[in-house]
Amino acid sequence: MTTDTLTLMQWLSPGFPVGAFAYSHGLEWVIDRGDLRDADALGLWLTDLIAQGGGRADAVLLCAAFRAAPDAVPMIDASARAFAASSERLLETAQQGEAFARTVDAIWGTDLGRLTYPVAVGRAARARDLALADTVEVYLHAFAANLISAAVRLVPLGQTDGQRLLAALAPLIRTTAAEAMDTPLDDLTSACFAADIAAMRHETQRSKVFRT
Repeated sequence: MTTDTLTLMQWLSPGFPVGAFAYSHGLEWVIDRGDLRDADALGLWLTDLIAQGGGRADAVLLCAAFRAAPDAVPMIDASARAFAASSERLLETAQQGEAFARTVDAIWGTDLGRLTYPVAVGRAARARDLALADTVEVYLHAFAANLISAAVRLVPLGQTDGQRLLAALAPLIRTTAAEAMDTPLDDLTSACFAADIAAMRHETQRSKVFRT
């Protein structure tokens, strides 16, 4: 396995065409409701998501996909789709995954097909012989950075506050990534029910900027 930092940075940068900027993971509804108004509240929300919610679940799915034999990938992808707590969460992971796979297939000559986002990233990293530890860390970092970017626009937060929060989350991102590498798919869990409810409520939110 190799550490190809530049490839990982390209795949998981805001400029890679997966449309990550259009998704808020239900955060838009929470902010619109007035339950999240500052950097401290956002930090608590993201800490839970990374350690116990969608961030951790994606990390476990990515690791499972990376290590799986090719014939086991459809089952892992089906698990990722079944684990989506709402139709918008499914839309988020499916559309980003398909966009990611199309671009990686076109540029790097892989054959990922239509996969959910964490599964597609895990398979792409395996195909390119990238280090799993680096891949899952950068994936979680991008997950946090995208939600912080959404909050900077919606709360609003200052850019400095957003970057300060992202830096503060780095130790948790590393710890969660390491734990995900030791977590079998059978132990896939999430305890962030408020985030799941927010994603469901966002589906019927009257005025919204983000797709999720």
